[in-house]
Amino acid sequence: MTIPTNRIAFQGEPGAYSHEACRKARPDMEALPCRTFEDVVEAVRGHKADLAMLPVENSTYGRVADIHHLLPESGLHIVDEAFVRVRISLMSLPGTRLEDVRHVRAHLVLIPQARGFLTRHGITASASADSAGAAADLARERTPGEGVMASELAAEIHGLEVLARDIEDHHHNTTRFLIMGRQPDYSRRSDRMLTTFVFRVRNIPAALYKAMGGFATNGVNMTKLESYMVDGVFTATQFYADVEGHPEDPALRRALDELRYFTSSLDILGVYPADPLREAQRQAD
Repeated sequence: MTIPTNRIAFQGEPGAYSHEACRKARPDMEALPCRTFEDVVEAVRGHKADLAMLPVENSTYGRVADIHHLLPESGLHIVDEAFVRVRISLMSLPGTRLEDVRHVRAHLVLIPQARGFLTRHGITASASADSAGAAADLARERTPGEGVMASELAAEIHGLEVLARDIEDHHHNTTRFLIMGRQPDYSRRSDRMLTTFVFRVRNIPAALYKAMGGFATNGVNMTKLESYMVDGVFTATQFYADVEGHPEDPALRRALDELRYFTSSLDILGVYPADPLREAQRQAD
């Protein structure tokens, strides 16, 4: 019998946005930091954690690199999703004034998102491998006049003082995370369920067009369809899809039955409730 750890694993340093996602989605669980996405998966597979928190896409930068290759091979199952708005805070050593900060460090993707704020305050910026890691470095090195752009959680964890909040130029930047576990959960846990699957089409003319026809004729809304190469071969393509509904819904069941006819492989990665923030994100888009 496996004893639950009550841990949820994430990639990054304590205070990373993935850590924030863990706190918001599973506040009753201990967050376990891991160095890589592969380490996150292995932590769950090796029973060091019960769940994995993995970012899959961002409203500004698109899908997270390599994550779609990792998901089907992970051996884990999607049990939930979480939308987290990226709120950027500027922090520094306690007692520092905003006008004293002349330089900040942050992950490369955060810097252009706060360009207006940095320009207005005459602050230069340089890229760091990890924003939460930069906060940890500043707390340790205690460099005067240095600041960090990261989540407010990073300031809390590393004992820094937040000098300005929500400094991003646009306030719609959101990251979608998938919560994954060792066992699937196909139960209906919401009025609005989602199903995620990967498939490869058979080598017949117009196979993808025909495979997708069942979703249109049955009125199933496909919210995502992406393709990516398999094993670096141009002719080997796998498709990743999110659709609204539960596989037992008559319309989705018919659509999946039709899809199977035109595919050489079809694997359901998870059936899970839609995050309530999904609709808000859709309206923002």
